[in-house]
Amino acid sequence: MDSDQRSENRDQRSTHPIVIVAFALALTGCRPHDFPQYPPDYREYVYISNGGSDTVTVLDVVDVRVDRELAVGRNPVALAASPTRNEIYVVNSGGADGSGSVSVIDAEHNTVVAQIPVRRQAESIDVDAEGNRAYVANAGSNSVSVVDLKARREAAQFGTGEEPVGARVAPDGKTLVVANRRGNSVTLMDPASGHMRAVFDGCPGAAGPVILPDSSKTFVACSAGHQVMVIALARADARPAQPDRLEALMDVGLAPVDLALKPDGGEIFAANSLSDSVSEIYNGTDEVGDTYLIGNDPVRSVVSRDNSLLYVANLRSQEVTVYSIDDGKRVGAIHVGDGPAALAFSDAGHLLFAVDRRSGDVAVIRASTRSLFTLLPTGRDPNAIVDKAFKVQ
Repeated sequence: MDSDQRSENRDQRSTHPIVIVAFALALTGCRPHDFPQYPPDYREYVYISNGGSDTVTVLDVVDVRVDRELAVGRNPVALAASPTRNEIYVVNSGGADGSGSVSVIDAEHNTVVAQIPVRRQAESIDVDAEGNRAYVANAGSNSVSVVDLKARREAAQFGTGEEPVGARVAPDGKTLVVANRRGNSVTLMDPASGHMRAVFDGCPGAAGPVILPDSSKTFVACSAGHQVMVIALARADARPAQPDRLEALMDVGLAPVDLALKPDGGEIFAANSLSDSVSEIYNGTDEVGDTYLIGNDPVRSVVSRDNSLLYVANLRSQEVTVYSIDDGKRVGAIHVGDGPAALAFSDAGHLLFAVDRRSGDVAVIRASTRSLFTLLPTGRDPNAIVDKAFKVQ
């Protein structure tokens, strides 16, 4: 598809001045290598949950346009893509009664095909490597729901600490890490049985756990404080066997609300909301390399596919800032909509999508030039995003 065809296909409902400028730039400066040449059977969509309109916006990545908006449950707050099926899972926190649910979207047809009840105030979701089970953190019921994705039902419920807001399953499937925000703690469990292996206290506002690709460690943001907790995960195959153990509490900036892991499993970057900074953490040595001023209220970040650049969404601004990892400095800022709050790359990495929570749109950024391509509308209060690419049979 050439650049003229792309310009015709883009959604033209918005008259925002930035969009007009982006259209002009796209018409004059879009080079063929900026966009992959897709085969006819290729499909790719970006899904954005809109907490204020109880919907999910679907963007067609191939044609860079809005595809449709789907009604889901009350107050959708989180998303996950199946690693093995063409499905998207939407966590709905619930209405006044707080009853949570998971909506299942068939990505091939972009229709909602199931609604699975879970527990009160569902907050986050993670899917195992086989795509068979999802783990939903229920902040209002102090539990994690285990969802059988094939049977479309809650298969089990595990008790946790107080107000769990993040549940992550290790890549090897042997550990479930739960961050308990009000409990100021981290719970480690056996995902198969729900057996509680260990609880680690002393992490105020525990949130956003990440796990290294080799399943050796988990890092948890202490979002109500100024630290990141590092826990070495149990290794039964070691001689002697190693139990779960607290490895470090590392000082970063104030209110680290998000942790971003490099694709190669190297450094982790903590977005420090109240310090307007990011801290670089070396995973191998549990050391904080440095903390850098980055933007106004950084809340989410993502690392480029080549591990060279960190993109940071700054909620109290209209900017996504760019930090060079190798150079150790901020190298630019991209003007987007108001209140960027979530980020996701396209599958090929040529586009970056920034969800703008306050203005209710999504900025499409060209990664090759680190410049705005266009703005597309979403529903009200967009808050999370996920990409899914596949080929149709």
